[in-house]
Amino acid sequence: MFFERPVERASGDARAVAENGTAERAVLVNLTLDSDSAGVDLDEFEALVRSAGGDPVAVVGGHRLAPQARTFVGSGKLEEIAATLAAEDAQLVIFNHALSPSQERNIEGELKCRVLDRTGLILDIFAQRARTHEGKLQVELAQLQYMSTRLVRGWTHLERQKGGIGLRGPGETQLETDRRLLRARIKSIRSRLERVRRQRGQGRRARQRAELPTVALVGYTNAGKSTLFNRLTEAEVYAADQLFATLDPTLRRLSVPNLGSVILADTVGFIARLPHGLVESFKATLEETREADLLLHVVDAASEERDDNRHEVRAVLEEIGADERPELEVYNKIDLLETNARIDRDEQGMPRRVWVSAAAGIGMDLLLQALAELLGKDLFAETVTLSPDQARLRAALHALGAVEEEAFDDDGSARLHIRLPRADWERLQARGGL
Repeated sequence: MFFERPVERASGDARAVAENGTAERAVLVNLTLDSDSAGVDLDEFEALVRSAGGDPVAVVGGHRLAPQARTFVGSGKLEEIAATLAAEDAQLVIFNHALSPSQERNIEGELKCRVLDRTGLILDIFAQRARTHEGKLQVELAQLQYMSTRLVRGWTHLERQKGGIGLRGPGETQLETDRRLLRARIKSIRSRLERVRRQRGQGRRARQRAELPTVALVGYTNAGKSTLFNRLTEAEVYAADQLFATLDPTLRRLSVPNLGSVILADTVGFIARLPHGLVESFKATLEETREADLLLHVVDAASEERDDNRHEVRAVLEEIGADERPELEVYNKIDLLETNARIDRDEQGMPRRVWVSAAAGIGMDLLLQALAELLGKDLFAETVTLSPDQARLRAALHALGAVEEEAFDDDGSARLHIRLPRADWERLQARGGL
């Protein structure tokens, strides 16, 4: 049941990297395990490697009942991997599985090359994508937690940060010094991220006082969340056809017709077997998801794995405690399908799914309509008559975008059909109609 297959060369930017000689030639190991109920997606694995800047030159596959304790694969499979490395002149082996520290060291000893597992690969991509100070801190924390049991190649970068000479005590080994520096760095990062978490909490409380609903975009990586975010808010968040194009959360104000302003949050994409350490490290960011009034679950409608991807997203939402939040599914990329933009409704007539294309701008009006219906359950929608001396109240209603129709009587009074959150209307009245 063993097999090896060549890998189609990357296209676009990844191909350019490979041609420039900067991409590492990598042999991929992708086994089918009876003990792995989740299964594996080889195309996604290759996309991950290319996203990291690697050049996957061959895939070594096979079947095992369960991982081998010492080297994950058997001796025969190790020989096959070694032969493939030599034939392809590759410098790196990447497993589409989680390896224990001892397995990784043993495989490196046998193959005499660098070995990376799925978790390390995803961490490397995250390290490349992080742009903000907070994002870099979160990635570094996840990396340090992952590598804390892999003190094999040394921690010279930590020694440079803290200073090496004079730090070690009498009889302290280099490994003990490295571990102590590592613990201190992890403690420092956690403290800084806790300050970030408190700052985010203050921002959320301010939005709650202003009674601005928060809508969080969630979904499988590369489902089109950032493209949808840019289309709705006219922002310029980085969006690309690659895995984990977005790591750093971005918040923008979005004006929804017949509702008013909401806060839209773009978040990191999820993936199958997302390392638990990443979820733990990104808690400060993922709180935006857990505290949102509504989740927009963006699904790649054209993907053959869309049902499996939906399941993986819901598994992560459950892990971070956001699985009970109200949710609207957004089936994106319908321009790749033979279907029209539409709203699917539940038995109560409420929107549960909207079919759109963010790239082509199709169905955006339907999405905004669905948002207004789901978030505007407690709306004040009436026709009010304002006398001429209530001009300030009339101006305030116009400023809020709450006026749908307006007419004037002979005595100068204005009849306005308004729609706005009831809390906003009550606040205006409490201020004496301005």
